Amino acid sequence: MVQKKQNVTIKGTKDGLIFILDDHCSYESLLEELNEKLSSKHYQQSEGPDVRVKVDIGYRYLQVHQQEELETMISEGRNLAVDQFESRVLSKEESEKLRQESQTVTLMRIIRSGQVLKVSGDVLLIGDVNPGGTLMASGNIYVMGALRGIAHAGCDGNHKAVVSASLLAPSQLRISDQIKHFDRDVDEERIMTSAYLDEQYRFHIGKVQQLVHSHPELSKNEAQLQR
Repeated sequence: MVQKKQNVTIKGTKDGLIFILDDHCSYESLLEELNEKLSSKHYQQSEGPDVRVKVDIGYRYLQVHQQEELETMISEGRNLAVDQFESRVLSKEESEKLRQESQTVTLMRIIRSGQVLKVSGDVLLIGDVNPGGTLMASGNIYVMGALRGIAHAGCDGNHKAVVSASLLAPSQLRISDQIKHFDRDVDEERIMTSAYLDEQYRFHIGKVQQLVHSHPELSKNEAQLQR
């Protein structure tokens, strides 16, 4: 006898319960089986604190009223509380944000004193950042020129971001929330240099070639090379 495929799987974890909902069956079939399983005495109202529930809906897209319907079915009359719906479907806003974060913006200009330029994703600046100028990016910063102002890579919290410059002589470097100040009278100008944070979030500054070992993920488009 062929065993009927389950559309709803309920698993216990140390944090509560996970409801795994099949993303191929019809929504009506999902509701029917979910209601059947929740009708068990095991899930009826009992004393004690609410059990936290995470609902994994896979690649299924739920409209707002469907999500509310599922949450009501799970929690109403039971000591179950839905903490979150976990979906692998991206909204247009999330997709656009990922696209921006993965892109490299190329600029040809000089950032002068008092100017602040912020970019989503990586930025390749063909030009200089003058003293008093600021270049910010949510990703990595690459300057094909002199970096003498302020560079803030990973400005949205990315500790893996890097700063590279043909000539590195900044007044200040920032990576995520970490800051390093430079003294023009003490710190020398460095050619073809990169800066990044180590595992203890300390600044490491050295030749750009070191990124081959410390940040191999930077070669993200290497597969597109013709061989």
